[in-house]
Amino acid sequence: MAGAVPVFDEFPYLRRPIKLNDMNAVAFVHEKLTQGKQFPKFKAGDNVTVNYKIIEGGKERIQGFRGDVIKRQGTSFTQTFTVRKISDGVGVERTFPLFSPNIDSILLNKTGKVRRAKLYYLRERSGKRARIQEKKMAVVTEKA
Repeated sequence: MAGAVPVFDEFPYLRRPIKLNDMNAVAFVHEKLTQGKQFPKFKAGDNVTVNYKIIEGGKERIQGFRGDVIKRQGTSFTQTFTVRKISDGVGVERTFPLFSPNIDSILLNKTGKVRRAKLYYLRERSGKRARIQEKKMAVVTEKA
């Protein structure tokens, strides 16, 4: 096995040595870092709330960032998304890594109706012109 990495040397707390080839090592690390994270499917134009951990001194708290998704980029573990909101009349954008351990949860508030994958044109718009139409979903109700 060319390129095998002995994990036992790096992690002495393991009881027995595990040999991983390069692709298995990447999959192993990816699985360990992303396990338990379930996020809703969202795209550019959707309104989301990102709850992320903030560490101040020795304390840790969760803060929400609610805004419109401007873009999603990257693939797999390196995927990021940018959220834009207006705070006191000033546009604020923040880019989050999708699989960051600091992201606690992502909540989908509204689904937007847009025809672009990157919504950079919202940066120049303000007021009503910066709104994104909400996609109407059909709801099936049962008759008694």
